[in-house]
Amino acid sequence: MAGPQCCENPPALSSSSGHGSILELGGLKTYVSGSSNSKHAILLISDVYGYEAPNLRKLADKVAAGGYYVMVPDFLYGDPYNPENTEKPILVWLQSHGTDKGFEDAKQVIAALKNKGISAIGAAGFCWGGKVVVELAKSDNIQAAVLLHPSFVSVDDIKEVKAPIAILGAEIDQLSPPELVKQFEEILASKPEVDSFVKVYPGVSHGWTVRYSVEDKKAVQSAEEAHQDMLDWFTKHVK
Repeated sequence: MAGPQCCENPPALSSSSGHGSILELGGLKTYVSGSSNSKHAILLISDVYGYEAPNLRKLADKVAAGGYYVMVPDFLYGDPYNPENTEKPILVWLQSHGTDKGFEDAKQVIAALKNKGISAIGAAGFCWGGKVVVELAKSDNIQAAVLLHPSFVSVDDIKEVKAPIAILGAEIDQLSPPELVKQFEEILASKPEVDSFVKVYPGVSHGWTVRYSVEDKKAVQSAEEAHQDMLDWFTKHVK
């Protein structure tokens, strides 16, 4: 399930990246951007490289500019996957960073947001985070879900989804290949009570929405197209 593609193009992590600040939320260190007076919050759940990835924080700032209170919690407890650590290959690392724990932590973050008076919450998950978000989407935890090149998400997961969901997949993706994304689309089409949007982006690979080089104009353009689709989904449902 977690092959080499899961970990391609690792970002240069930076604890000082982004225009936001670091707060504690639901017991987790969290990058926060936007106005805390907003009643609408967006939770961004990272891939295996965690909440210090500059492109992810830049995206949080972009979403915040749309009027949302945005948070990127450190679900990995200061221990993001490090491809240079040969003692902890990805399958070993995943044993101590399960998406099931991520889901439990995410519920604590959502409870903390509701205590602050937030009335509507959307969640987007990238790769590893996609599995956490699909779990959140199975109940009334959130008002909208977006999965971006998700990992570990199954047909059975999609059958249980209750929240409006957008699935943004890559043409070149071993973790959620277009054939699987097509199955997700067919299941959602048979559930008219769940609003859904499914799209496979041509010519891009797993991780393209956050693990792109800012120097590569075409890669930036492909990522921004997906970011806009994500924002449009939140505009429609988180209100």
